[in-house]
Amino acid sequence: MNLRRKLLLVALCTLALPVAGWLYVRQMEALLREGQAQALVASARAVARSLVVTHAVLPQGDAAWYVEQAVDPITVDGYGDDWAPLTPWSQSFGTRGKLMLAEDANSLYLYAEVRDTRRTRADTMDGANALAADHLNLVLGGAAGTQHYLLESDAPGAITAKALDAPVAGLPAEFPAQWQEDGSGFRVELRLPRSLSLQALGIGAYVAADGGDRMAAETRPLLDYSPVLSSELVSLAPDRTQARVLSPQGWLLARSGKLETASGVQGQPGWFASLVYRSLLATRLEDANLWAQDVPRLDTPEVQRARTGRPVSVWRSGEERGSVVLSAAVPIEQDGKLVGVLLLEQSSRAVPLLANRALFGLLLTSFGVLLVAGAILLLFATRLSLRLGRLRNAAERAQLSDGRLDGLFERGRFPMTDAPDEIGDLARSFEKLFEAVDGYTDYLRTLASKLSHELNTPLAIVKSSLDNLEHILLEQAELPPDAEPYLARARDGVARLGALVRAMSEASRMERAIAAAEPEDVDLREVVRGCAAAYRPLAGMRRLECVLPDTPLRLHCAPEPIAQALDKLFDNALSFTPTDGWLRLSLHAIDGGAEIELANQGPPLPAAMQGRLFDSLVSLRDKATPGDAPHLGLGLYVVRLVAERHGGVASARNLDDGSGVAFSLRLHGMPRQRL
Repeated sequence: MNLRRKLLLVALCTLALPVAGWLYVRQMEALLREGQAQALVASARAVARSLVVTHAVLPQGDAAWYVEQAVDPITVDGYGDDWAPLTPWSQSFGTRGKLMLAEDANSLYLYAEVRDTRRTRADTMDGANALAADHLNLVLGGAAGTQHYLLESDAPGAITAKALDAPVAGLPAEFPAQWQEDGSGFRVELRLPRSLSLQALGIGAYVAADGGDRMAAETRPLLDYSPVLSSELVSLAPDRTQARVLSPQGWLLARSGKLETASGVQGQPGWFASLVYRSLLATRLEDANLWAQDVPRLDTPEVQRARTGRPVSVWRSGEERGSVVLSAAVPIEQDGKLVGVLLLEQSSRAVPLLANRALFGLLLTSFGVLLVAGAILLLFATRLSLRLGRLRNAAERAQLSDGRLDGLFERGRFPMTDAPDEIGDLARSFEKLFEAVDGYTDYLRTLASKLSHELNTPLAIVKSSLDNLEHILLEQAELPPDAEPYLARARDGVARLGALVRAMSEASRMERAIAAAEPEDVDLREVVRGCAAAYRPLAGMRRLECVLPDTPLRLHCAPEPIAQALDKLFDNALSFTPTDGWLRLSLHAIDGGAEIELANQGPPLPAAMQGRLFDSLVSLRDKATPGDAPHLGLGLYVVRLVAERHGGVASARNLDDGSGVAFSLRLHGMPRQRL
């Protein structure tokens, strides 16, 4: 990973700023909601106490039948089509029955449904047979007492509910009803006038297949929506708040106020802002459908919790886009007994709007800071990468292949050495290092010529001293036999030392000759062909192959140094090729010049030496035995000098099949002199 990408990752750390801000805004939103919830719970407690103090009409008892408001006109025909809107809030009685009660301005309607797949009908309508068949028991309670009625039929249609006991003042002795049945059971529908002023109602179903009490009926007081309680609630509830009074079972008894749906001065959040609030800020919102305003009963977990005596507040989604509703449910207690639940609801757009504005402001600020910080870091990383790239390129180009420094990077010219920062320190360190390398390389490059010059005089002294010693010993007497081997070894050592000195001198002279060589236009095919012809007698039993192009390959070069370089390469290859091996000398054109390659069969090149083969005083040959010519490793060094003099390069590689080694000489020609 490069430096710019690393610094870009560092810049991404600034993302911690919007994350921290988001957590802060979320905490702020939670605190705002908590404060508003506590205030609404306190208001609900005060209203609940006021309802008790003002002796508002509240239900008594734990169980009651609730009378719903008729949504549409009801036709008494024994069918439940007119009761469909009220069906979700039907009330159970016994183990098989469901009851629905509704009222309008004039009448009270009853619809009872009993599951009974095994119908038992009475043959006659006398009391004994009727009580033994499937029937419905109905109890009406008024101010003067209660009256029991029997509803039974042996066929669908109109029936008459008849009293089973003595008449009670204010209650009818009989009234009409409708009986319908099918394979699932039977249904009874009837209508009573509101003038009866019923206070309680009892109902029970007798199924002959189950047995049991034929006169059993579950009697409860009647509950319905109270306009009187609603008017009292209007005077007690806070402004811009919807209040609902529920019975202990959750039935709606009174309601006042409405939830605000207008946008108001704060505006209305858009769909994106609402989505952001719901997904990023709002911790938990209840479903709005569970708190619908037009339902006759609320049985949510929060209302159930309030019935246990504990106040609770709930945030839920509003029916309008972008709004939230705060609901507070508190118990209404009278004389230590739960008589109802008060529910206060308040619509709020302020909390979402404030939270959204704070979040959007934070996001915009964070995004701007992130862009600025990222741009600054990117510019810094780019500048730093460019400076380091210049330093790297300068270091790579500073030293030539022979170890000498390029003239463009002499002292004072190395880039960024005047910079005051750490990169400037690094550049100055590189400059000092290259100066030391240049001095050491120059010392090694001239070592051969210095040694040859310095060794000539002591070598001549040693050689003349040996000659004089041998002459004196021969004049005085015969040379002792045991001294002859030592004298021969001394002469052999002097001869080898002289060969070394001559080789170093020859290398120095050749280096100067290569530098002073005059170029000319020649056909390299002729140069390579002539060298190959001269090498064939020296190859002995080895097979020498010469591969040349079909057309002339002309190059502006110095042919003599090239021939000398080929001599060095052939001498090196011959020493490593077995007596029955092969050598291949080839010439082919390359882009802007020519390449001469000499391949030979033999051992591969060591991996550690491939980059140093063409350096001075480097050799792969074994130590010479007495009588062998010394090898200083100057031959391939001369080959490199010839290649560089012609703008090319010398290289060595192992053959792909592993059978040997190939040395190549790439030549691009020498520059033409201007007249």
